[in-house]
Amino acid sequence: MGRPRKFDEGRAVEAAMRAFWADGYEATSTQELCAATGLGRSSIYNTFASKRELFLKALTHYMDNRTARLVQLMQDGEKPVRERLRTVLEWAVAPGEDDPAGCLVVNSTVELGPHDPDIAGRLERHRRQRFAVLKAAIADGMRAGEIDARKDAEALAHFVIATVSGIQVAARGGADRATLQRIADTAMLSL
Repeated sequence: MGRPRKFDEGRAVEAAMRAFWADGYEATSTQELCAATGLGRSSIYNTFASKRELFLKALTHYMDNRTARLVQLMQDGEKPVRERLRTVLEWAVAPGEDDPAGCLVVNSTVELGPHDPDIAGRLERHRRQRFAVLKAAIADGMRAGEIDARKDAEALAHFVIATVSGIQVAARGGADRATLQRIADTAMLSL
């Protein structure tokens, strides 16, 4: 009978998520994961089986949390749709103080998506969820007269996703907050 675990697996996944988010999958070593999680190498491998499995848990954790936050915001009928869309853009402009620059999904799409079909499929399912939520909110905004009904809700949802991703890539590349804010402000003029 093995010894019981003496650590919080959720906290370890969160810490690993931040390490992968900051440095990417390939550049994050097992030693860096040990430092980030506070776990020894054997604990990481006994619990998660491999660096890849830990990454998949971390990526899933990130996507689940971000999607839940987006769904909650987009379904908030108390706020006008344009205000909700502005909030989505602001999340990209001014992420949490302790968050690494960029986005784990965007980073993983670029780093792993082209040559890892499993991860590409997971990322695509996540993108479709976000797209559906945004498209529905935009369509609601059109019905309410907040967004020009002659525009295409599908195209605008793609535009919001692309703009958020672009802001995150620009942030990762070192763009300052004023630049990111101008991108968000310009995007709002298109909605």
